[in-house]
Amino acid sequence: MAEIICHKILFHSRFNCERNTSIGANAYGNEALNRSNVSGWYSRFRDEKELVEDDERGARPKSTRTEVNIAAFADLVKKNGRRIASRTTAESLNIPKTVVLRILKKDLGKRKLCARFVPHSLTPEQREDRVTSCPDIIAMADADKQCFNKIVTGVETWCVACDPETKRQSSEWVGETSPRPKKLKFQRSRIKAMLIIFFDSPDVVHKEFVPDGKTVNTEFYKGVMNRLLKRIHRVRPAAFCSGDFFFVAR
Repeated sequence: MAEIICHKILFHSRFNCERNTSIGANAYGNEALNRSNVSGWYSRFRDEKELVEDDERGARPKSTRTEVNIAAFADLVKKNGRRIASRTTAESLNIPKTVVLRILKKDLGKRKLCARFVPHSLTPEQREDRVTSCPDIIAMADADKQCFNKIVTGVETWCVACDPETKRQSSEWVGETSPRPKKLKFQRSRIKAMLIIFFDSPDVVHKEFVPDGKTVNTEFYKGVMNRLLKRIHRVRPAAFCSGDFFFVAR
């Protein structure tokens, strides 16, 4: 404080900053203010700020990660389910998004995961039936090591005429100053056809599209199975002649 008062007196005595710094160094030694600090005080004195104390600083803002906000956020998670949007929640609670994410991860112990695709959504009865069938399949595999190579199974799937890439699939590496790539938003085509495909462990055995307007019923599948048997006779003659294959419905 005393040194700052001396610098103030020297400033009003028309001493320049360098000379003032030198005088302070001779008077106070290692405890003296450096040239940068002296220059800062000179700037304050030029702006007619005569006080030699530092300006009052604003207090650190109170954190919004309070028990009240944590409880309110936990209640929102219970009401809206796991697909709650952090940005919307931040706006509704009037708190920063970073605080929302911190509450989710640290206070509520949540983490965000992408959904995993599964082939089918089975009912409890279907799951129980599969569990019951597993011992028979294991016993069959133990009795014949090549049993899985003899299985012919099939699946039905819809094929659409246009299935464009997603935005993430079409992402690109670009330079720092390059503009963002643009991607047109296409609608998935309404033109589609059902594909029936049969395969075994080595390869596809038979495939065909259902004709437009054709109803897939028992009579239609009888024709499909007849064509499949003819195809097996042609591409798997040894298995067809010995009858050493079997169908597994999916």
